[in-house]
Amino acid sequence: MAEPTVLVVDDEAPIRRTLRTILEAHGYHVFDAPSAADALRRVRTERPDLVLLDLGLPDRDGIEVLRELRAWSAVPVVILSARGDEAGKVKALDLGADDYVTKPFGTGELLARLRAALRHRAQSAPAPVFESEGLRIDAAARIATVNGRTVRLSRREWDVLRVLAMDAGRVLTHRQILHKVWGPAQEGQTQYLWVYIGHLRDKLEPDPSRPRFILTEPGIGYRLVRAEEDVSGR
Repeated sequence: MAEPTVLVVDDEAPIRRTLRTILEAHGYHVFDAPSAADALRRVRTERPDLVLLDLGLPDRDGIEVLRELRAWSAVPVVILSARGDEAGKVKALDLGADDYVTKPFGTGELLARLRAALRHRAQSAPAPVFESEGLRIDAAARIATVNGRTVRLSRREWDVLRVLAMDAGRVLTHRQILHKVWGPAQEGQTQYLWVYIGHLRDKLEPDPSRPRFILTEPGIGYRLVRAEEDVSGR
């Protein structure tokens, strides 16, 4: 995508200036908004490729802005906030945020997460092929290979892997994965997920104790990433 546009929503002018400098230096076109009302207006009129949204806005909470946006827009939203509590992150992600970066942030991490969010929303194929350093996941054919060798997966292991592959690069909460794989009645049964993530890492990762592809967002969930684009914790 040539010069994607990013709407930076933050009530602190120094942060807006810093983000503008960083993003423009890396090929983004940036415009900003200091409030919730201005942000919603500019999404409607400017139609950005991505919204970088702070939660602590002066007129409305950023969570409310996200909730309203998701009622009528699929624009990628990356939350940027000083709030580091897991419950807040999970709520934002469950409401449709594509990712969550906690202040203070590293420039490399922020840029990687923006790229992942833009790439995810740009994918048009309903069942993508994921490839990275010897790992290949064909979601349509339900085939996973490591260095050309087909890996045998149980039906449930494949179901979990397919959910991650369909949203590669995006963090998925425990609740989101459990809902898609086991159904709404099992959304709280995170122990199911731990077991199958462990099985997948044993079968797909070069070193399961130091995963490169299926990464953990502590207390939140998991994401599938290309090894060269590690944008999260392990």
